[in-house]
Amino acid sequence: MMKKRVLIVDDEPDIRELLSMTLEQMGLEVVTTAKLTKARKLLDSESFDLCLTDMNMPDGNGLELVDHVQACHPHLPIAMISAYGNMEVAVEALKKGAFDFISKPLELIRLRNIVQAALKLDQKDLENTSASTTLIGSSPAMEALKQQIRQVSRSQAPIFISGESGSGKELVARAIHGLGPRANEPFIPVNCGAIPSELMESEFFGHKKGSFTGAHKDKKGLFQAANGGTLLLDEVADLPLEMQVKLLRAIQEKSVRPVGAEDEIPVDVRILSATHKNLAKEVQSNQFRQDLFYRINVIELPVPSLRDRRDDIPQLADAFLKRFASECGQPTPTLSDEALQALLKHSFPGNIRELENTLERAFTLCHGSTIGSVDLQLHPEIPSVENSHRSNSTTEEFSSIDDYLATVEKDMLVAALEKNRWNKTATAKELGISFRQIRHKLKKFELD
Repeated sequence: MMKKRVLIVDDEPDIRELLSMTLEQMGLEVVTTAKLTKARKLLDSESFDLCLTDMNMPDGNGLELVDHVQACHPHLPIAMISAYGNMEVAVEALKKGAFDFISKPLELIRLRNIVQAALKLDQKDLENTSASTTLIGSSPAMEALKQQIRQVSRSQAPIFISGESGSGKELVARAIHGLGPRANEPFIPVNCGAIPSELMESEFFGHKKGSFTGAHKDKKGLFQAANGGTLLLDEVADLPLEMQVKLLRAIQEKSVRPVGAEDEIPVDVRILSATHKNLAKEVQSNQFRQDLFYRINVIELPVPSLRDRRDDIPQLADAFLKRFASECGQPTPTLSDEALQALLKHSFPGNIRELENTLERAFTLCHGSTIGSVDLQLHPEIPSVENSHRSNSTTEEFSSIDDYLATVEKDMLVAALEKNRWNKTATAKELGISFRQIRHKLKKFELD
């Protein structure tokens, strides 16, 4: 079996020797050069499985070599070696397509992790040629998204997944993880808005026994649980500012300190993050730290809303109904033409989650083997505040204005509940009412 080959590009003899010795001990064949011009010639004339390049070279900089590799050898992983603390260069390299980066002075454990992960890419490319196994849909918007997923899954760059609630951001994160070199390692999703602020540090970084009241034994945090794999920070915009500082340090230093511990623990985790909020606006309003924003938003991956991919609705509906039927051991019902048209015309402010909930309710309530438009029980469209004065809707079908307002209130409540996965606390916060009020309204509309 032929040895994997690695090209090392660095003008410091001591660094080249250290890298060569470490990689040769891993059973790899190593070729070294001290100049970019020679590196380009070697890359264009010979075959390599990985390239490691320093930033500052006598005849240029490593970013130029990253550009060359992306243009001429896009399947070759290239990692950047940067000076300690020079995160701007490292982030720029990741944006240009570098697989990962390592800072000087070199940490050999991290170096080996990077090399092992990079050398797994060829195998993953053979196993996965499409992300269609986890993402349903063949609309132009979805095909473009799948292509982006295939590209970003090869690198270790932090990815920010943006999109409306219910659009499938976690599924996108799982696809990135599943197509990358960490696929066989843990994928740990965490809803940042669901963790009480007083428990956040313990949840993320773990704690030692006796470090606080109730800490009866040592506990690993989410970073340690995801070690070697991927950590998804869902609804990252909901993190308190104090926790944002600690999270930034953990991401930059690639180590965590459990509550009550004296020493830090190194962790090897790829960070993906997601939120339905406009993170740039959160930064402008001082609700989100700018330095953390730049650190997690190296590459942004926007997920299209369901109304931007209506062609996928029939395929999604079919998949949902088959799953519901399989879980209940029943035949799969079909959608009538009227029901399908109703789905295609609906705006779905709750996106795929709303479609799934709508079909699950229809599946449960329908009689026979066909789902009609009545079974869908689609709520009437509620005009937005800014467009309400232009709305053509009337109150003629209601006996009183109170009945009309109650219907609007119930529709808004249901939409907010579905958007927040029926989390009462999150729904109350979004609607600007108290938890007691949300409980009263659920009882009033018989939704509890």
